[in-house]
Amino acid sequence: MNRKLRFGMIGGGRGAFIGAVHRLAAIMDGRAELVAGAFSSNPARSQAAGTDLLLDPARVYGSYIEMALAEARLPTGRRLDFVVIVTPNHQHFLPAKLFLESGFNVVLDKPATFDLREARRLRAVVRKTGKILVLTHNYTGHVMVKQARHLVRRGELGPIRKVVVEYTQGWLSSYLEGTGQKQAAWRTDPKRSGAAGCTGDIGTHAENLARYITGLEIDALCADLSIFVPGRKLDDDASMLLRFKGGAKGVLHASQVCVGEDNNLNIRVYGTKAGLEWRQERPEELVVKYPAAPRRIYRRGGAGVDSQAREFTRIPAGHPEGYLEAFGNIYREAFRAIAAEVEGRPLPKDLDFPTIDDGVIGMAFIETAVKSSRLGARWVQFPEVP
Repeated sequence: MNRKLRFGMIGGGRGAFIGAVHRLAAIMDGRAELVAGAFSSNPARSQAAGTDLLLDPARVYGSYIEMALAEARLPTGRRLDFVVIVTPNHQHFLPAKLFLESGFNVVLDKPATFDLREARRLRAVVRKTGKILVLTHNYTGHVMVKQARHLVRRGELGPIRKVVVEYTQGWLSSYLEGTGQKQAAWRTDPKRSGAAGCTGDIGTHAENLARYITGLEIDALCADLSIFVPGRKLDDDASMLLRFKGGAKGVLHASQVCVGEDNNLNIRVYGTKAGLEWRQERPEELVVKYPAAPRRIYRRGGAGVDSQAREFTRIPAGHPEGYLEAFGNIYREAFRAIAAEVEGRPLPKDLDFPTIDDGVIGMAFIETAVKSSRLGARWVQFPEVP
């Protein structure tokens, strides 16, 4: 493609954290430009955000419906190639469905939808329209996460026996939603977040990371979801046991009441031959452990990193790469697919980004965890999500 991809954004206006992250990640490689948006359901706030971003006022809209109708009428040389949806969970399905059916590709923040039913319906729309939908489980964009995946795939660890994954934060250890803090307010509201709080917000990241690295699928789980902060309506802590298809066992812990923790996402995977460990707060290192040999530490940009992971390295070793670069790697892969779709070419066969299928599995994970906890932490079979 000899031009930049044009994109619009739904949500992500003033005061929104994740919208700014998406904008930075999308322009990181100079392959896309923001040209339109409906940044708030309030038209005045949407226009204010558009002014901040120096957009043409004619392409800043008061609603996503207005935006879809207007953008679909534009000539090919001006219309959007994709839209980015960064609204709260309950506002994912309808905008994504409308833009897909209006002929646009979609980048969607996680979790995919409000519930599993919506996720399945959205997957049907993606399949029917043939458009690209990218789900931004951004941690799979880290170079060392990709290295871990390749080590597992080539048999370095042997058959997997045990997976331990956790994501702990402390920012909701008090009743923050009662102060009017925007992020806390919607993430703890069952009308906007869905059936789960912590489990849907960060537990899905842990589940997705474990599945991405190991390739294992959950067969059943036993979940104990807790609400520690008085007055809160959704879980702020989750402890789970996992049974994977093939016999491996797992432990998943997600919490937003671990005082003093920031974004402590980490995973340990143990096979018959070796184990590995990766921590998001030290993302450039991957530790591989052997029973009768010294530990091996892979470093991003260093010797020994597989070519499939090394190609995602952006800057020389010693200059830190982290969260934003991983997000940018998701967009870089997404653009390969979107550019092919826009130009009518076959999609590359080696694409590496989360899709609506990952979104359906994530919503099934939330639903199953909530069901198990409500049954008194009983084992519940994971639903089939073909």
